Amino acid sequence: MNKPAAPLVGQRIRRKEDLRFLTGEGRYIDDIRLPFMAHAMVLRSPHAHARIKSIRTKPAAAMPDVLAIYTASDLEAAKVGTLPVGWIVPATNGRPMAQPPHPVLASRTVRHVGDPVAFIVAETRAAAEAAMRRIDVTYEILKPVVDLETSVSTEAAQIWDEAPGNLCYDWDVGDKAATERAFANATHVTTVKLINNRVHASPMETRGTIGHYDPASDRYTLYTSNQNPHVIRVLLSIATLKISEEKIRVVAPDVGGGFGMKIYHYAEEVLSVFAARRLKRPVKWVADRSEAFICDTHARDHVTTVSLALDAQGVVQGLKVDTIANMGAYLSTFAPAIPSFFYAYPMPGPYKVRAVHCRTRAAFTNTMPVDAYRGAGRPECTYVLERAMDAAAREMNIDRVEIRRRNLIPADAFPYKTPLLWTYDVGEFHKLLDRAYEIGNFATLEKRKQAALARGKYLGLGFAFYMEACGMGPSKMLAQQGCLGGQYEVGQVRINPTGSVTVLTGSHTHGQGHETVFAQIVADTLGVDFEAIEVVHGDTDRVAYGIGTYGSRSLAVGGSAMKISLDKVVEKGRKIAAHLLEAAAQDIEFKAGRYTVAGTDRSKSFKEVAAAAYNPADYPLDTLEPGLEETTWFDPPDFTFPYGCHICEVEIDPETGRIEVKALAAVDDFGNQVNPMIVEGQIHGGLAQGTGQALLEHCVFDQETGQLLSGSFMDYAMPRADDLPSMRIESLVTACRNNPLGVKGCGEAGAIAGPAALVSAVLDALSPLGVTSIDMPVTPEKVWRAIQATRKV
Repeated sequence: MNKPAAPLVGQRIRRKEDLRFLTGEGRYIDDIRLPFMAHAMVLRSPHAHARIKSIRTKPAAAMPDVLAIYTASDLEAAKVGTLPVGWIVPATNGRPMAQPPHPVLASRTVRHVGDPVAFIVAETRAAAEAAMRRIDVTYEILKPVVDLETSVSTEAAQIWDEAPGNLCYDWDVGDKAATERAFANATHVTTVKLINNRVHASPMETRGTIGHYDPASDRYTLYTSNQNPHVIRVLLSIATLKISEEKIRVVAPDVGGGFGMKIYHYAEEVLSVFAARRLKRPVKWVADRSEAFICDTHARDHVTTVSLALDAQGVVQGLKVDTIANMGAYLSTFAPAIPSFFYAYPMPGPYKVRAVHCRTRAAFTNTMPVDAYRGAGRPECTYVLERAMDAAAREMNIDRVEIRRRNLIPADAFPYKTPLLWTYDVGEFHKLLDRAYEIGNFATLEKRKQAALARGKYLGLGFAFYMEACGMGPSKMLAQQGCLGGQYEVGQVRINPTGSVTVLTGSHTHGQGHETVFAQIVADTLGVDFEAIEVVHGDTDRVAYGIGTYGSRSLAVGGSAMKISLDKVVEKGRKIAAHLLEAAAQDIEFKAGRYTVAGTDRSKSFKEVAAAAYNPADYPLDTLEPGLEETTWFDPPDFTFPYGCHICEVEIDPETGRIEVKALAAVDDFGNQVNPMIVEGQIHGGLAQGTGQALLEHCVFDQETGQLLSGSFMDYAMPRADDLPSMRIESLVTACRNNPLGVKGCGEAGAIAGPAALVSAVLDALSPLGVTSIDMPVTPEKVWRAIQATRKV
């Protein structure tokens, strides 16, 4: 790697961690080999809803190389707890949120295909799999609840006694009376019914765990492909295994993608540690791809009716949203928050409407649990708003760009208090929309449509404006909304005696580039060599504490904690330099890695000051403690609020329904950017996943049996390279006022705006044929059928 020149912040520096990944030196869960390690498999329910009448394990346990088979009775005898819920949605209708138990292994009833029933440990994975197939479970099959929309009807079967009507909660927010008045006085009302399709994160690396127990120290180690190891340690201690926290070490090594799906506390983490303690041997479990589809959390899965009340000029006076959100069979760790706090509170996005009311009914079904996935509530919110805005523009015969221009919050209104919760700190929405209009070449759109028509194709241009809330904080406000843990982050900066730097962060990197971006900030702040900076994460024995990586928080929260610690280091170094230079601390200036007495050429390098910090002969022991190390716990005063407009152009073949994505572009405001190349990479990835949801991906269940019909990559369509064009990425910069770096989260934006932009483009292309609505995923078959339906009218 070529040594970059200062200043580094703002440079497109190649990721320093990529060398080990590209040369096969990454260390993922399945790369870890511990002495005498055993291997495990999980027996899972083949039924969506059934009573367990009996489990016969003896023949399997007697097979060669089988070490143990554990069922729910073993866990109950050991007083192992259930998997916890980390967010309790406050009651708004007098009825508290239902919290049925989520057992580590099902004991009496299974509630979705893939529900874990037994944990088999053997000398080899093959032996464990063979034994798994010999276990005999007798089930009494029950009627499953599969369809989301009818799950809350009075005719639906009851999944949990604790959740009457299959409702986890019926929650609302906003001013219902003011919203009803706005609709009563509206010139025009637009109403749209939408389905936000269920998807699976499908990271490159499936989940895996290794449990290890050391009898000599009576300590437990869990290796897990997870995004927040400290949180998992806490949950193992207080909820599931109930082991004193100081006896637990959790290590999240290199993780091959997470996208939110690897945030949660899963059963296999409990089982591998439990078995390791019983057997006094390390126990590894790694999911295969088909297993992942039925044991990981799924995402999205909403049915929504949205209505806009507009005046004669197309200015929105009222917004009404009614959503049924799927929770699956059990509550995953943060599931209740996704369709409530993270979906409803971002309403009304970038628009200035004041009368807003949102209702969410969170429903249990006999399907896999549903939780956060890249964007987590914000993609669903943006999809609802942008589909409704497009429909209103069409119905009122107003240009799609113009109707948004009339409704966007003006720049002089910031800081802007939204009608529901947040205060947006800064934004230039109209300026960004104007740039998006230029990039999309809206002025020549009709000409391009005619050229495509001459080739027998229909061309469409779509776009979506989004407003995101990410980098959660402050913790006190979140606790009032039901969050059961703090949302601060810890950043520790340790200057070694030789002047090299070790940064210990509670954030976790699994593809985001922390080792590069954090080092850029350290190098610029301290003036040290970029290559002499180590960034440590993912190990609870090395890092004091941390909340982890999700919700686009790593740089805004974790990076800010680190930056404050760096500034503390500089200030302590100033005092040491003043002692060495025999000057007053207030006369010492620090720049480009040197402490200088103001107005003189007398100076000391940062490296010299670092050495002095550990040398009693050169150190003011009477006023300062030795060493040069600082720690910060940063609790942000508010979220960060990135925003942008994403644009998509498609061509459709009316004879086959095939959609070709011709162009994707994005204009975003992420505040200050430490490494624009990494920012662009995040947008590329998000747009790819947004394209996947819009056009290809869908978790489909048999409505009678609850079987997952799209349980492999033969049936679950992932986006490929030839599904995507080159992407154009541009930025507008308004520095965030809620953190010392002035940064806003960027990791989820493409997945937030992408689906709405793509569907907007498809409907624009089909508008000459009279097609006004279509649900995701917009497959060629759906497009063809929609075209045929209009031809029959």
